[in-house]
Amino acid sequence: MTVMVPTARPTTPAGDRLVAAAALALSLAMSRWPLRRQITAVRLSRGLPFARRDRLEALYSAVLSVMPSWWPGRIACMETSLATVLATALTGHQARWVLGARFLPDAAHAWAEVPGGAVGRDAGDAVDRPWMPVLAVP
Repeated sequence: MTVMVPTARPTTPAGDRLVAAAALALSLAMSRWPLRRQITAVRLSRGLPFARRDRLEALYSAVLSVMPSWWPGRIACMETSLATVLATALTGHQARWVLGARFLPDAAHAWAEVPGGAVGRDAGDAVDRPWMPVLAVP
């Protein structure tokens, strides 16, 4: 007889989820803005110290954990990376919002990074077709 035990979902602290939910709501509202206004808003965090990579990873996980499944619109890499950068700013630190592209096949992607590393970057097939940063804000 085989007993199936459900795997535990990784939990994030309630404070991180609260910040992530506010940042995701702000990110979804800002996604209706022109890109230049989104960039201007992200640049407001320019004077803050950079977050550590583990903190950025924790906030990225929190953003992914609060993403609603019922949302009728798009929540993809651009919205989640922007929410991660905004959540980092709400905690008093900064992270870069990076928009990038690659060739063969042509694709665009967005991720968040700090000097110690990046989160939200599709690393599965990036060895032979790396993502090239096109714009890094701030």
